[in-house]
Amino acid sequence: MSAATLSDNKKKMGRPATGVGTMIGVRLHSEQLAALDAWIAAQPDKPSRPEAVRRILAGAIENG
Repeated sequence: MSAATLSDNKKKMGRPATGVGTMIGVRLHSEQLAALDAWIAAQPDKPSRPEAVRRILAGAIENG
């Protein structure tokens, strides 16, 4: 019987990394989430919630 070989190439658990930025978690109250969703609905390209937050933040920083 041959011995099982262990590999150093183990897969990591969970979802693979999708970007190189720092991940932050944000909780929104229902009123804030509704306002965010309304802003998204008014955009021609209907961005995702994370992309919408990035755009709103970028606009606030530019106009800051």
